Amino acid sequence: MIARNALTTAQRLLQGNYVLALIGPRQAGKTTLARLLMPERPYVSLEDHDVRARAQEDPRGLLADLPEGGILDEVQHCPALLSYLQTRVDARRRPGEWIITGSNQFSLHQATVQSLAGRVGLLTLLPLAWPEVQEAGLAPETWEQAVLKSAFPPLYDRPLEPAGWLRDYLATYVDRDVRLAHNIQNLAAFRRFLGLCAGRTGQLLNLAALGADAGIDQRTARTWLTLLETSFLVTLLPPYFRNPNQRLVKTPKLYFTDAGLAASLLGVREIGHLQTHPLRGALFETWVVAELLKAANNRGQAPALSFYRTRDGLEVDLIAETAAGLHAIELKSGATVGSDFFAYFATLRHQLEGQSPAVVGTWLLYGGERTEHRPQARVLPWSQIAMLGAVLAGEPERISVE
Repeated sequence: MIARNALTTAQRLLQGNYVLALIGPRQAGKTTLARLLMPERPYVSLEDHDVRARAQEDPRGLLADLPEGGILDEVQHCPALLSYLQTRVDARRRPGEWIITGSNQFSLHQATVQSLAGRVGLLTLLPLAWPEVQEAGLAPETWEQAVLKSAFPPLYDRPLEPAGWLRDYLATYVDRDVRLAHNIQNLAAFRRFLGLCAGRTGQLLNLAALGADAGIDQRTARTWLTLLETSFLVTLLPPYFRNPNQRLVKTPKLYFTDAGLAASLLGVREIGHLQTHPLRGALFETWVVAELLKAANNRGQAPALSFYRTRDGLEVDLIAETAAGLHAIELKSGATVGSDFFAYFATLRHQLEGQSPAVVGTWLLYGGERTEHRPQARVLPWSQIAMLGAVLAGEPERISVE
């Protein structure tokens, strides 16, 4: 079993809260982490129809069978159960007795806000982070291989072929989570919409165009996109701006939370295809954004990522806001550092001059292997992304220069 970096955060949250809520996409490792945290406590899965029926018909009886607490898995299937759980934790007032998990962000978040506010610690668990794979000795050699391998734990725990597993994962997600839970009638249109979203990963969101291409209206496109967000398959990266009068783009960017899923939806399953694909750079960006989100979530921090783009064409791929100030990050999939990679850093500093927070760091993360410290920015290879995540978290810098 691969050690998860979120373990320490989860243990801390359990010590200070009556309930720990683990949320994240299916197959990200929530159940495994929960059972590792509570190896001796009872485990109840609301995926089982008989258990779900009992939770709905006799919630007090179900909880009474767990006098010392336990794990309630996929609790979004019965959010009303959390009202009864509130009564239990208020009566006992013992931290660390319960773990609940869920793979639908909206359903679980709404239920916990209404029933468990002030009693629950929330931790988002995405698929495996790059340092977790590295520490397990299972890291792919190139970023292209990392993308195609995906980051879901089953692909590293068992001898599975990624393309087939990802195909089945998407089919299961559509059939179970969408058709059954959200009553979408036109599954063919939804699958088409999902593929079109993959084709727009790393790009500005245009809901009208996305809906038109999928053959649905803009309102339906918004609803379906929200469904993908709440299921942790995609995330929207907001633009950075402080002054509403600035001539900045104010439309978010769309990213998949797993670059391998996006590649699978695009039909990219081989290294040669990825190396020449027109969305090669966008898939690299997607992988980086996902890794930085994991780095923050695993530390229990709220990711503070955005991007900077003016209507005149100036763009910096990522802006990370930290306690010390802003870090500007450019992402390039190529293995060779070009002088034009640094073109916008000076202009960015000039445009943000006098504003607070100020730019305190500039970075270039690229698809090569060398680490450099240039006047315009510090250059990091893709494989050192964990170092960048640590710096953005406020940890001491430990980046060697070759």
